[in-house]
This record gives sequence, structure tokens and C-alpha cells, in this order.
Amino acid sequence: MRAAAGRGASRGEEMLCRRRRVRPWPWAALRRRLSRLAPPAPAEADPVVRVDASNVARLGRPKPGPRPRQLLSLPPFPAGGDDPLPGRKGAPRHVTAVSWVKHYLADVPQEVVQAHFNKRVVYSECLDHDVSVDSIKSQKHHLKKIKHNDVMEPGMRIHLPVSVAEGEIKKRYETILTATLHPNKDEIEYLRRLVIHKDSAILMLNKPPKVPMKGYLPVHNSMDVLAAAALSYGKEEGPKLVHRLDRESSGLLLMGRTKESFTRLHWLFTSVNLAKTNSQAWNAACEAYMQRYWALVIGTPKEREGIISAPLSKVLLDDGKAEHVILAHPSGIDAAQEAVTAYRVMGPTIHGCSWIELRPLTGRKHQLRVHCAEALGTPIVGDYKYGWFVHQRWKQNPQPDFEPFTGEPYKLRRPEGLEIQKGSVLSKVPLLHLHCREMVIPNIAKFLSSTGEWHENGAPWSKEKPNLLRFIAPMPAHMKISWNIMSSYLV
Repeated sequence: MRAAAGRGASRGEEMLCRRRRVRPWPWAALRRRLSRLAPPAPAEADPVVRVDASNVARLGRPKPGPRPRQLLSLPPFPAGGDDPLPGRKGAPRHVTAVSWVKHYLADVPQEVVQAHFNKRVVYSECLDHDVSVDSIKSQKHHLKKIKHNDVMEPGMRIHLPVSVAEGEIKKRYETILTATLHPNKDEIEYLRRLVIHKDSAILMLNKPPKVPMKGYLPVHNSMDVLAAAALSYGKEEGPKLVHRLDRESSGLLLMGRTKESFTRLHWLFTSVNLAKTNSQAWNAACEAYMQRYWALVIGTPKEREGIISAPLSKVLLDDGKAEHVILAHPSGIDAAQEAVTAYRVMGPTIHGCSWIELRPLTGRKHQLRVHCAEALGTPIVGDYKYGWFVHQRWKQNPQPDFEPFTGEPYKLRRPEGLEIQKGSVLSKVPLLHLHCREMVIPNIAKFLSSTGEWHENGAPWSKEKPNLLRFIAPMPAHMKISWNIMSSYLV
């Protein structure tokens, strides 16, 4: 019986095995279907053999992938009747993307701009959405790649890597200005190298930092005295300052070569309505007058762009020997001056700082510095007069060096051939990072003859000249170092 039962069990197993062979379970098909729905996690890459410059082979991990790029945001393309390319003889019907970038970044070589378009790293922002840090981190931002020949539309904004504005830094041995009323030959040549435009009416200079504007009794090497001695170019009377910059700031400085040009441009810098006449061409040129500053501030404003309207008042200190500019009290008891500034954040926060663009709509003393420090709460790097306590807290508690999007630690790259201790953002005592970079003014030489006669519609011999002049000045050495340091690790 046991043998028969054993034989019966063996027969049952054989039948079961035959059934399994005839109709096997579809594990392979099910595995393929599951792999399409949920692919397996990628395995770690095997170590690779690296060969350095000395031909030594080492076993190490593969190189990490490309890091996210820090994007530089350009201002929106103007709409309406505004001239998109001020300062040119004739505005084209259609402005392409590469023309707009080259116009805004006029100090950048054109081949560098074209190379970024060829690499397809230039983006445009969709008009219906706003780009934020969170959206870029989650890869849900509404940016699309554009070509160099794409036509710009009103309100269109372009974003491109910061590397497009990185300038080559060279060691420059500047002439040390002596404290005399009569500059020597080297000083005269150095001052004339600062001139970026000269005509019969004006002089435009790129002022370096640490040069005072108006001289007083103990100081003789101020800009007005040196210009009168070195930039007269054979005239009996030297040029006069139309406006002023702070001693530690740098950038475009306008000077009038004649009494008439100085007077009319001074009216323009005081109030646009004060400089207007019966000439429609001149009034339209006055309406297009504009200044743009680039500044590096500690922190980031809450809003990415906006307008600061905060009146200013002066406070005398040290028995009247010094003065301090503050925001006026809302009660209006003290005398106050109206001050308006438009600002725009140009990129994310790196090393606890961010680059912003400032456009003063009024011209008050220390207006940009006070508005950044007190109205926005982000003082300019190197402004110890209005941001001393923030600088102390910033230096005592350095910001962690992490990438703004991925959170991975990074190491700031030191520019080759230059020392960090030259007033940059990483130095112990940074210099003031405020630079007057762009200026658009009327071409007064077209309306004013050399004899002082005023032509309402322009002089007959200057009909082909443009009504506007646009200037862009490159940043000084310490600001270029800061720019390259804060952007090099991402590009």
C-alpha cells in the first residue's frame, strides 16, 4: 500500500510538473512591465583612472556633473514710445536678442556675448510667470532658451550666466597723485587716460575710487583742481563738475567745458523740467536722461525690484564739523528733501551679498547709500558710515559657503595673479562697492555751438549726430575681483 501510495504521489508530481512546463508563470513579462513603471535606482559609478599633468595615474571617483549657473537678469525690454536703444543714430524696427544684450553690456566684448548664444545658455522669461529661487530650485521655472536672432517684445526679460560680464583683471600701476596744485607729466597723462569722451561741450571721465571731488584747504589733489590743470586742452578756463560722486565711489563723471554747457546740464541734473526749452528734440532728449549704478549690498532686499520714495534730512555732528544724512521723520518738523530711487536685484545671494542695480530719480547727497542701508536694510559693502553695525555682524558671523540651489558646499576660486587683499568682498576691509556704470544724456554739442549760440532744432552742421549720448564705464579692479569671485564657482 505504501509503495502504491508513493507511486501515486510521484505520478501527481509528474503531472504537476508537466502542467508547469506547458503553462509557465509569466515572470519575465511582469518584470519588464514593472521596470517600465518604476525603473531601478542607478548604481554608483565605478572608480575611474585619472592622469594628472605629471602623468601619474590615480584611482578616484568620476568628476561631478555641471553645477547650476548663476543667472544675471537684464532689465525688461521697454514698451510704448520709449527708445529701446538710446544713444544710437537710428532705432531699428526690430531689436534682436543679441542686439539688446550687446547694448546693455556695451563694455563686454561682442565675441563673448555671441559665444553665450552659441552655447545656448541665454534664456528669456515668460511674461505670464515670475522666476524665483524656489522655482529654479524645483526646476519649475518658466525660462526658455532663445536664439541670437529672436525679436525682443515689450516687457521681455533676458537671463544669462554671470560669466558674460566677467572682466579680465590686470595689475594696473596707477599714478599716485601728489598734493600739489600743479600735476606733473605722469599725472596729466594718467588723468587724460580717464577721459572716455570729449567734444566741444562736455568731458566724460571714468573716476577711480579714493579721489575727492571738491577740494578744500588741506586737500589739493581733488578732481576739480586736477581737471582744471590737466584737462583744459589749451583753453583758458578748465572744465567744471556738473555733478559729484562720493570720494570712495567710482564711475562716470560729467564735466562741462563751457559756461553754457555747464549751466544747462546742471539744470538737467537738478530737475528735468528746469532744463526744458521750446525745442521738442531737446525736451525729448532731456526726458531720456538716466543714470544706473551697480552696487554690492549685504543681504538681499525683500522685493526683487521696486521704487524707494524716502525723503532725506541732514544732521550736524561734532559741532558742525561733520554731517550725517538720515531718513526724514514722518512728522515733517525738520527740513527734508525728496529722494526717489528705483532698484532691481540682479542675481541670487552669494557669500551673504547680492548685486543690485540702482537708478536715482533725484540727486541728493548720499541718497543711494542711505536708501540701501536704512530703507532696504541692506547697506553697500564698504559703506562704514551708514552700515557699520551690519558690517561688524557680517564679518563676525561669516555666511556659510553653499550653493544657493542645491545646498552643496563650495569653495571660492581665487583669481590668478591677484591678491584678495585689494578691497574685494573677501578682504578684511573692503572698499566701497558703488559704481556709476551707465549714463544717458542729451548731446548738448548738437544744440550748442562753440561760440555759445543755442540752436533749438540743432545746428545745421550736426543734423546727422544723435540727440542722445550713452556711456558705460567698466567697474574698478576691486569690484571686478568681487564679481569674479562670487560667480566663478558656478560657471
